[in-house]
Amino acid sequence: MRTKILGAALATAAALTLTACDGGGGSDETGKGNEAAADVSAEPKKKAAIVLDNPKAKPDLVLEDTSGKKYELLKETKGRPVLLYFGYTYCPDVCSTVVADIASAEKKLSKADQEKLQVVFVTTDPERDTPKRMREWLDAQGGQDIVGLTGGFDTIQAAAKPLGILVEKPKKEKDGSITVNHGAQVIGFSPKDDAAHWLYTTTTTAAEYTKDLPKIIKGENP
Repeated sequence: MRTKILGAALATAAALTLTACDGGGGSDETGKGNEAAADVSAEPKKKAAIVLDNPKAKPDLVLEDTSGKKYELLKETKGRPVLLYFGYTYCPDVCSTVVADIASAEKKLSKADQEKLQVVFVTTDPERDTPKRMREWLDAQGGQDIVGLTGGFDTIQAAAKPLGILVEKPKKEKDGSITVNHGAQVIGFSPKDDAAHWLYTTTTTAAEYTKDLPKIIKGENP
């Protein structure tokens, strides 16, 4: 799988990526524009986090968690620092790497900060990502504390769009494989106003998350 650097964020050496994954084993990567790119700071990128000039509202998303219970994102995460990522469990490499890096960084936080931070993984392939599969997959990446959400595709797509994350309906190819196109950025929400202030790309490392998370938990720019 290849990652391309896209859009207006090129000026800041930052990337917004659209991942095109073949769930049947093959993979490809397609670059497309993304409306969130216009909202990034014009300052040269020196840090992992891209600070959004115009903070975005947390989506009013209601889905099913991995225990089969209704999960209301606004209610469950109100006043908490949140990292939100849209991906899927059959993704060959990018999704597992992102989730594993975040999970690794979270484990390095103090117990108090671990309890404050909420990491949420929303599937872009809800027909195949059952609650049971998602829980097993998240745990395998080290994300035992990560909330996994699944539900109606239209609901998921609608929640991602205002954040500037493109999510396309999974497509079955002629050879029977499934291609799932989705934005690969991680969105960080501040506990101060429940708005999205930060964006991370697939190039962000576990060490960079480890460095940034304590500040995000306080609602400060990394």
